[in-house]
Amino acid sequence: MMRKLLNTLFVTTQGAYLSKKDETVLVRVEDETKLRLPIHTLEGIVCFGQVSCSPFLTGFCCERGVGLSFCTEHGKFLARATGRVSGNILLRKSQYRTSEDQYASAGIAQNIIVAKIANCRQVVQRGLREDHIPANDNLSNTAQMLNRILEELRSPLDLDCLRGKEGEAARCYFSSFGALITAERDSFHFNGRNRRPPLDRVNALLSFVYTLLCHDVVSALESVGLDPQAGFLHRDRPGRPSLALDIMEELRPVLADRLVLTLINRRQINSAGFLITESGGVVMDDETRKTVIVSYQQRKQDEITHPFIEEKIPLGLIPYTQALLLARHLRGDIGGYPPFRWR
Repeated sequence: MMRKLLNTLFVTTQGAYLSKKDETVLVRVEDETKLRLPIHTLEGIVCFGQVSCSPFLTGFCCERGVGLSFCTEHGKFLARATGRVSGNILLRKSQYRTSEDQYASAGIAQNIIVAKIANCRQVVQRGLREDHIPANDNLSNTAQMLNRILEELRSPLDLDCLRGKEGEAARCYFSSFGALITAERDSFHFNGRNRRPPLDRVNALLSFVYTLLCHDVVSALESVGLDPQAGFLHRDRPGRPSLALDIMEELRPVLADRLVLTLINRRQINSAGFLITESGGVVMDDETRKTVIVSYQQRKQDEITHPFIEEKIPLGLIPYTQALLLARHLRGDIGGYPPFRWR
């Protein structure tokens, strides 16, 4: 394919300090160097909690196009360091024009939503086929309802209607998501999405993995010269990576939701690895967070045949591939944006 899958460095050790020496990233804890990594092996660095970074390393990452993000200890996004805007200015101008064009935006948004709903349906249908998940009318009904919504999306719709259909499909999908959980069902109960803060263990897992995925999508968009903030489906809001959230919609079921189900059902994590905060929110402890990060990185190594380019690529390259395909569409090289549909 066109790109090698590089690593993302996740730093969760509180009090760690990141710096640079020549072409190498150093991670120090209590004046002891714990890790050395050549910068050319990294596509991103994500720091959680009380992790500091030298200004020289920050500038070095921006210069080399290595995404550098900062989150709270529990995974809430705080900030991202970026350097000079790169990429073709003509591409970004096309992106901004398309973003302002309601008809053109709706065309891209509809493709994204169709792929998202189809991928959600795949998650449900896989659950129906798996022996360890008991027969469940709720899952069957959900698959049928998602089919109905997909049929309704065969005709072009405006943005407001598309957002309504997307919301309806999301409520339907998450209403039966709990039926896909088979391990520690009492502890990993799920009654729908909630966030800021997540109020149960499953939502804590979903929100955290979505944060990891968002970092990857933002990095992918920037690497091909697109502006992560100028989207087509999500409305513009200062500081909001609307385009990244757009692309995430089609990728969440494959790269995030399935991972969360696997972690729970294979008992790679357990209910004891979560804490309740004073505000009533649920967060992961350090060991559980590390387990999730390692599993996410391993999941990105799994290979899949991309339905549009018809090449076998690691799952971790899907955000970059979709960013590249969107850029090609905006430049006029291909007629429509081909979203990622999981098969």
